Amino acid sequence: MNIELSYVLIAIAVGLGATLVMDLWAVFLKRAFNISSPNYCFVGRWLRYMPAGIFRHSSIAAVPQKPAECTVGWIAHYAIGVIFALSLVLLASPRWLQEPTLLPAMILGLATVAIPLFVMQPSFGLGIASSKTPKPTQAMLRSLMNHAVFGLGLYISALAISLVFNA
Repeated sequence: MNIELSYVLIAIAVGLGATLVMDLWAVFLKRAFNISSPNYCFVGRWLRYMPAGIFRHSSIAAVPQKPAECTVGWIAHYAIGVIFALSLVLLASPRWLQEPTLLPAMILGLATVAIPLFVMQPSFGLGIASSKTPKPTQAMLRSLMNHAVFGLGLYISALAISLVFNA
């Protein structure tokens, strides 16, 4: 296997691992504090309406469901995590996979919060940065926290994989 392909495969594993860390965080929040988890079925619903040319909704929750929207949403959630990890490797360099450091992972993780705040939430009818929700500051901080955990997950996953390959 050539070196470039190995970096891509490792970055894919890092993205999957980081997304899993984020999901485990959501499970912890639900069990410890009864904080609801993100609904990735809405992501799938949003994506499933796109082929019809519908990209924005006044309320994604009020829009009729589409077949397989939950499956599509969960696959998209993990695919996006992989895309973000590949972006990190492109920005930081493939060398980061061999010797991961926390700062680039956290910067990218925090930067990724722009997608839900400024693209997804407005498209779901929630307003920019959840401004149309009952508690916009709380919703925005929760998004920020989740993406910080994703950044930490990038680092933890890359570190674990590098330790396995360097052993």
